[in-house]
Amino acid sequence: MLAQQKAGGSGIVCWKDKSGKTVGCGDKVPPEYQDNANKVLNQRGMTIKQTDAALTAEQKRAQAADDDRRRIDAQKREEERRHDRALLDSFTTVKEIDLKRTRDIQQIEINISAQQTNLKNVGDRESETRAKMDQYKKANKPVPAPLQEDYDRLATEKSKIQAQILQKRQEIVDRNIEYDEMKKRFLELTGATPAPGAPPAEKAPLAGGASK
Repeated sequence: MLAQQKAGGSGIVCWKDKSGKTVGCGDKVPPEYQDNANKVLNQRGMTIKQTDAALTAEQKRAQAADDDRRRIDAQKREEERRHDRALLDSFTTVKEIDLKRTRDIQQIEINISAQQTNLKNVGDRESETRAKMDQYKKANKPVPAPLQEDYDRLATEKSKIQAQILQKRQEIVDRNIEYDEMKKRFLELTGATPAPGAPPAEKAPLAGGASK
């Protein structure tokens, strides 16, 4: 509840109803109108102070939501400014961006290559273990528990490596998109133009893919 508005000094206060219409004037606002808009006038009838009506619960919610949107927008703009500053501090030409892209993609490809080597080794051991298990089955003998456990462990490890390879391949796609956007923003910030006849950035091949 707002404190009751008083004119103070030799002034006079006028209060309004909910529709904003002035309905009375005096030395203080009646209790039933103190949440409404009012204004204080001096002896010459000039407004020296004006108070808006108290917000309703719905208006307060709307104002809070609007404040949240403005705060989020301000944070987003500041984040974009920091990103732009970092971009300009890191690169001076588009060529530098392409070189950095190439280095990053090569590191991912090296990781994929190592994972594929691991996958082959695990696959070979899995095949050997399966062959031993098949010998027991052909002889109508139960597969020893340690052998079965070894096979299950290898199958799990194989699936894990395959998932890691797929993740790294997607990382190459994502990294290319990231660098394409980086180049576009760099050109916007610097006003530079791509070199005439410059070929589009090549997409890094998926390591281990079939060559044509």
